[in-house]
Amino acid sequence: MKKILIILFLVFLTSLTFGQEKRVVSIIDSTKTPELVLIQEFTVNSPIDSVWNAYTTKKGWKNGAVPLAEIDLRVGGFIKTNYNKAGEIGDSTTIVTPILNYVPKKLITLQAELTDNFPEFMKKEEKDFYNLIYFVETEKGKTHVKSYGIGYKNNLKYLSLMEYFIPANEKLLMNLILYLETNTKTKKE
Repeated sequence: MKKILIILFLVFLTSLTFGQEKRVVSIIDSTKTPELVLIQEFTVNSPIDSVWNAYTTKKGWKNGAVPLAEIDLRVGGFIKTNYNKAGEIGDSTTIVTPILNYVPKKLITLQAELTDNFPEFMKKEEKDFYNLIYFVETEKGKTHVKSYGIGYKNNLKYLSLMEYFIPANEKLLMNLILYLETNTKTKKE
């Protein structure tokens, strides 16, 4: 319990930005269960159609997140991404997330398929990892996105992993916000 409180405090500290409001809020919720939920959310000054398209089209992923993407938007479809601009979709660095279900402009549920780049302890539990993403138009021209990453175990290995996942995801989401609000392609390394 003490370790969880320390991690939650660290997450809180990383959410402070020297006098500025932080755009992406990240919370680890354990609610006394054997699993952790990584909740990440933001509001973007962009209409829901644009935000939905950023999450569900090749153009959206390539402009807001990764150099390589392939999307098959349907139940049983997939989102394939690759952060390696010298790579290709289908190589060992491709991240595949099958689409379990979706309600257009409301919800998408993804399941993880882990590559060799993930730790062994995660690979053994791959079937447990899901991401539920909710989209809500809060007012004309603004959209709130809330993501629930589930399946992480409530132990020190996963809590340490969160120290990497949280800032990496926040950077990715900030790139997405930049793209949606300014139509500026993000620079991908």
